[in-house]
Amino acid sequence: MKISGREHVVGFMFIAPLLILFAVFLVYGFYFIVHASFYDQTLSFRDATFVGWDNYATALSDNRFLRSIVNNLAYSAAAILISLSVGFLLSVVLNMGIRGSKLLGSLFFIPSFMPLALIAMVFSIMLEFRFGTLNQLLHGIGLDFLAQRWLSDPTLAYMSVISISVFLIGLPMMYYNADMTTINTGILEAAVIDGAGLGRMLWNVMFPLLKNAHKTIILSTLLGSFREFERVFLLTQGGPAGTTENSSVYIYSFARSAGANIGYVCAASVIVLLIALGISVIQLIAYRPRTGKGGGHEFRSRKPQAEENH
Repeated sequence: MKISGREHVVGFMFIAPLLILFAVFLVYGFYFIVHASFYDQTLSFRDATFVGWDNYATALSDNRFLRSIVNNLAYSAAAILISLSVGFLLSVVLNMGIRGSKLLGSLFFIPSFMPLALIAMVFSIMLEFRFGTLNQLLHGIGLDFLAQRWLSDPTLAYMSVISISVFLIGLPMMYYNADMTTINTGILEAAVIDGAGLGRMLWNVMFPLLKNAHKTIILSTLLGSFREFERVFLLTQGGPAGTTENSSVYIYSFARSAGANIGYVCAASVIVLLIALGISVIQLIAYRPRTGKGGGHEFRSRKPQAEENH
């Protein structure tokens, strides 16, 4: 069915307000950041001095900034590992329909709809050394030797930031639950007939069939790590000594310091944006539909070797 030119115009009129907002707040904002990154200037934006690529060179030579980007990738890698293991296994358990599975699902799904700032604040109170809930509990049951400085020891603070990822696996579980509904049950039945045990069924049959969910979780987690601010700032504020600092906290801390060079802040932001853009390009390539010789989509039946033998 052909769409007339008039219908095209009506469609563009509906999305015109959104396009205008996009142009004003995103396109112009990106242009402003890139333009400001080539100047040495303060928040007053007066008496700016053109410095060329110096701000970028300074950022790329700053070990603290580079470490913050490494922390971004480390946090996202830990979250991906937790999602692909714990999230996958819990999704399988929920889909088995065992007793109490709905309650278990609620315990993991509800935190995903809560503000991350609230979750980070709760964890910061729980992990506080002197009056934190966790240490008070350990003291109360006679395990004083297990009470630690969870947020001031560099290693423990790093692990504390990562531990929140376990509390936030509700969204990956939703991806898995949605993808599991598309699995052909005949494949699973064939594997059972062939004598596949539970472990082999999970990792050799089900896990490969959920590759679309894996892609979505991996790429969304990587991109989300460059936007994340609340978890690190409210939990450790990037400390101790910048150990847990990610790029968002680094940029914010530098921007609020007295007499900060906003041009340098913009340059660091552009670098982070370019990294995120590179990840987005990978996402587009990964989701690009494969076509066969006839130009249409190539469909392949996913049959395990057990079914082929039958």
